[in-house]
Amino acid sequence: MANRIAVQPMEGWDGSADGSPTDKTIRRWQRFGRSGAKLIWGGEAVAVSHEGRANPNQLLAARHTEAGLATLRTTLIEHHRSTTGSDDGLLIGLQLTHSGRFSRPNSHGRPEPRILYHHPILDRRLGLPEDYPLLKDEDIKIIIERFHRAARLAWKLGFDFVDIKHCHGYLGHEFLSAHTREGPYGGSFENRTRFLREVVQGIRSAAPGLQIAVRLSAFDTIPFRPDPLRSGRGIPETQERFIPYRWGFGVDQLNPTEPDLSETVRFLSLLEELDIHLVNVTAGSPYYNPHLQRPALYPPSDGYLPPEDPLVSAARHLHAARALKQQFPNLIFMGTGYSYLQDYLPHVAQAAVREGWTDVVGLGRMVLTYPELLWDATEGNPIQRKRICRTFSDCTTAPRNGLPSGCYPLDSFYKDSELMEKLVAAKKH
Repeated sequence: MANRIAVQPMEGWDGSADGSPTDKTIRRWQRFGRSGAKLIWGGEAVAVSHEGRANPNQLLAARHTEAGLATLRTTLIEHHRSTTGSDDGLLIGLQLTHSGRFSRPNSHGRPEPRILYHHPILDRRLGLPEDYPLLKDEDIKIIIERFHRAARLAWKLGFDFVDIKHCHGYLGHEFLSAHTREGPYGGSFENRTRFLREVVQGIRSAAPGLQIAVRLSAFDTIPFRPDPLRSGRGIPETQERFIPYRWGFGVDQLNPTEPDLSETVRFLSLLEELDIHLVNVTAGSPYYNPHLQRPALYPPSDGYLPPEDPLVSAARHLHAARALKQQFPNLIFMGTGYSYLQDYLPHVAQAAVREGWTDVVGLGRMVLTYPELLWDATEGNPIQRKRICRTFSDCTTAPRNGLPSGCYPLDSFYKDSELMEKLVAAKKH
């Protein structure tokens, strides 16, 4: 990598029904290229199978989407060259995912969860009955084979690596918290990481030379909900009923609003054993503790007001990456949670890299409105303050209401469109 700037996976909920990119998807990948970042972490979450899509417009890795995925990559490289003058030292990955519990693949928009175990809080929120079926071991084997197939496709198209997604409550992340699952994929740490090991083994066989990375929710909390007595501010679910909390990863079981990185450290040790060097450190889930996963002053429409100053939430990300980097100096860490820093982002990013808290700084939401922010700072160009993300969360509220993700307040492409009118109407309800 020729610089320390990276782009986080930014799914746009704007693919076609068959999982192919659309013009809106291509436009977003153009912005990824314009960022000047030399590490494109996965581009966005691409499902390995239809039933594992998080929404009916998520991209799909399949034979019929091959040409579209190839276009995304070539478009990104073209715009990267126009910004930086060269594609030397550019590393492009594709994030592979199965949405598991949060699968919603079909146009009717209803959840179609694929779960590994019963969660006393999240099952209730999805309205799942006690006898709702779990994924069987043979189902898991099929999913693993689809990761192999998708990785081979990425290798064929020239992507440098694939990210085996283990974050934000999706299937890979749920494996890590499957303490209560019986059989070879649950219970012990060895069993809960069997999915990763078998995916990696198959990729190494199917796509030799393709690098592998992991984006990891390094810590989590018990799910939060709006407090009706405090004007919707987030509070954790009543904890006494769920202690010890046996359904999390990177969580203190006796105090589940606090992290416990002991198993996270074991997981990173496993990555080293598997010869995986790229690690993207994130936290939590957008579905049950968005204040932790994506610090913002304004919550998405289905969220809650932040229970702490979002600066504290952003600091949690920075300090977790720092603590893990100190223990694993030979891994390449990509830090998360920077967008809330807004005008101060370039300063904190430079300090974090200089002081060794992280190796690479990743931009997510900021790329939707101001992809060149860190490139401008690096090149000594004036910062365009009117383009800086202010964390209004419309990029999340829109897809929660069936619309594409984008920066509706600041990007004229969305701000002046019919989509904005639909978003305004949806927020009123």
